[in-house]
Amino acid sequence: MQIAILLYDNFTALDAIGPFQTLSALPDSEVVFVAEEAGPVLDDTRTLSFVATKELRDVTRPDIVVVPGSPAPALDNEAVLGWLRSVDSGTTWTTSVCTGSLILAAAGLLNGRQATSHWLALEEIKQFGVEPTGQRVVFDGKYVTAAGVSAGIDMGLTLLGKIAGDECAQARQLLIEYDPQPPYDAGSPQKAPAAVVEMVRGQGAV
Repeated sequence: MQIAILLYDNFTALDAIGPFQTLSALPDSEVVFVAEEAGPVLDDTRTLSFVATKELRDVTRPDIVVVPGSPAPALDNEAVLGWLRSVDSGTTWTTSVCTGSLILAAAGLLNGRQATSHWLALEEIKQFGVEPTGQRVVFDGKYVTAAGVSAGIDMGLTLLGKIAGDECAQARQLLIEYDPQPPYDAGSPQKAPAAVVEMVRGQGAV
């Protein structure tokens, strides 16, 4: 089983590494980081880079595709969109984290489907014919979308459980000690103080 994690300039690192850390536990699987060109790809902080070991043209039949989000997702990058359309015809699962769902939608893969994204992007995704939902992980057929950045871990574990069974997913959760106990209860716009929600909304970037 080949798991292809898409990289593009300005991607959000945790969107990619969360699913990598969870899905890499799949038995008999190979995880590849893929981009237009092999080599380092800078994240949205411009201080961290991941190395793409494969180019888009080299990955033609992945079983699972993971599309991370970005403050400026690659909605007009036809190389990326065309690759997604091409490989989607053979994937078992096509997934995204955060605003990565906007990229899937821009490629025409989520038309008429339910999907989630970062809460700041839920209105934007409607323009692509997608029915947005605020759920943390959404399955619609073979398409799996996760909400904001940290939800990629939940998506990866949920998908791992569906493919390899609950025990495998639970073992991975235990191994990475994913037992969230956040110091603040401000992880969604419904829970965060109104002033904080407006401050984040005013920043204008996911």
